[in-house]
Amino acid sequence: MTEETAVRTVKVVVWDLDNTVWDGVLLEDERVTLRPGIVEVVAELDRRGILQSVASRNDHDTAVAALREHGLLDYFLYPQINWNAKSSSVRAIATALNLGLDSFAFVDDDAFERDEVGYEVPEVLRIDAAEAASLAERPEFTPRFITDDSAHRRAMYRADEERARIEQEFTGPQDEFLATLGMTFTIAPAGEDDLKRAEELTVRTNQLNTTGYTYSYEELDGYRTSPDHLLLVARLTDRHGPYGTIGLVLIERGADAWLIRLLLMSCRVMSRGVGGVLITHLRRLAREAGVRLLAEFLPNGRNRMMLVTYRFAGFSEISREGELVRLENDLSDIPPLPGHLVVDVRGEPR
Repeated sequence: MTEETAVRTVKVVVWDLDNTVWDGVLLEDERVTLRPGIVEVVAELDRRGILQSVASRNDHDTAVAALREHGLLDYFLYPQINWNAKSSSVRAIATALNLGLDSFAFVDDDAFERDEVGYEVPEVLRIDAAEAASLAERPEFTPRFITDDSAHRRAMYRADEERARIEQEFTGPQDEFLATLGMTFTIAPAGEDDLKRAEELTVRTNQLNTTGYTYSYEELDGYRTSPDHLLLVARLTDRHGPYGTIGLVLIERGADAWLIRLLLMSCRVMSRGVGGVLITHLRRLAREAGVRLLAEFLPNGRNRMMLVTYRFAGFSEISREGELVRLENDLSDIPPLPGHLVVDVRGEPR
């Protein structure tokens, strides 16, 4: 178990266009041709679950038409094709995807543009377009496992775009909007087939991770089969399609108390309220087992929301060792589950 991996994990690649994705300058050349190897790299990164977008100083409609002609447009989420600073475009993409800038890579042929991004958003990995064809060979772009969720990640983010559009147009209260989604939240003990995605979640999730710990496939498999631990996964679907596996919980079970060693949720479901639902389920399990429910929280610079989530769910601090905070839950007043989604609990804790 570690707090961070040695090699950064790139979740999003932001591409320049002129002399990067294609040779030439679109507004000066009658026709541009794709640079060698670009199609293959874009397709491979997509297969690995790495999201991609565009930050290009260009005429929007002309660039979109060129991307469509070359069969690349669908690969790029929230493309920023305008005359703004590249750093501003990268920030806009990060906001739209709700992902941290330290998980981004920016590819551009122009050293000035790379330096501008480096100055304004230094956490972004900058890459010269001359190295673009070999991106898939670099460790930052090579996840240990490629899961079903990885292969469908772009499609799931496309569904998120549609959800966001509908939510923006909805004029009623938030609970009423959530009720229109027809959500089903599934909680189940982790099976062997879940472990690759579970490891991926610990590596990819920072903001909504209570400790920032990462766990390997082998460590998770040990916890899955341990009589002293409970490893749960959570999935979410709605009428627009699946969100995939979006939650993971690791509990150490003692005779008198259960300790939540790790609780994390994908940032994609931050606004769906399922974190509180998962904690309510854990509180019920602990009360039924007749044990205290404890939790650890370790700040990683970006996960304060998870401490707030714990406090709203009835946890209060009982001890502190350095930065590690230990909390205990009040199991006397557990709220009912919300009515805007169906909670499907599968399997029984061993």
